[in-house]
Amino acid sequence: MISDDPVWLLITEEANVSIAEESLLSEFYQSAILDHSDLASALSYNLANQFSGSAIPSAAIEKLILDVLKVDPSITVSARLDIMASFKRDPACDKHLIPLLYFKGFQAIQLHRVAHWYWCNNRTALALFLQNQVAEVFAVDIHPGARIGSGIMIDHATGLVVGETAIIGDNVSILHSVTLGGSGSGEGNRHPEVGSGVMIAAGAKIIGNVKIGDGVKVGAGSLVIESIPPHATVVGVPARIVGAPLEGSPSFEMNQHLDV
Repeated sequence: MISDDPVWLLITEEANVSIAEESLLSEFYQSAILDHSDLASALSYNLANQFSGSAIPSAAIEKLILDVLKVDPSITVSARLDIMASFKRDPACDKHLIPLLYFKGFQAIQLHRVAHWYWCNNRTALALFLQNQVAEVFAVDIHPGARIGSGIMIDHATGLVVGETAIIGDNVSILHSVTLGGSGSGEGNRHPEVGSGVMIAAGAKIIGNVKIGDGVKVGAGSLVIESIPPHATVVGVPARIVGAPLEGSPSFEMNQHLDV
């Protein structure tokens, strides 16, 4: 039975249109999308296929992903919101199927959600295995202990590093080469806490147990080592407040200007 999820229906419609436009890829779209009854099934299949050279067969990885999605449906809900985030915020994403099939930022965040579930359910070895595979395949290193909200867009994604105790809120946009890194070698919270609606531009480094308020815009290449109040624009090394975003949630508009 085909799911009545409106996002899934859009994806299947786009797959059929794509086959009509490029028949050479018909088998690809069939196996990646049209052979599946819902987003969870397609997500599990496509994520597992990223690990073709893994020590664990892709069929086994597909099952361990799907098992988690069945136990915790909120992960699929988050994936759906992430797809919508990419479609609405990224001009290069003109189809809902594109993040599912091609965007490694989207794929990495979904695999993180699965790894995080295993991390929280005392299967840390499997969680760390998944983390390592994501790092090797996508050049994206997100510790399975990190807590990440929904409606996340990670654009390009190469070089993204997120530490173990990092927290990322809802509706956040992050570009490539961003680091949410730790400070100190002790236990406890040592990584950043990022609020909702935040945009972190390319190459920004946020280090230590600092708080980034809701609606903050972090300029490209900035080094943030102190907490930032809500709805501020920061830039520089070290970062300083230079103004306030024109938008309530900079992550939605992806405006790279400083608004000073």
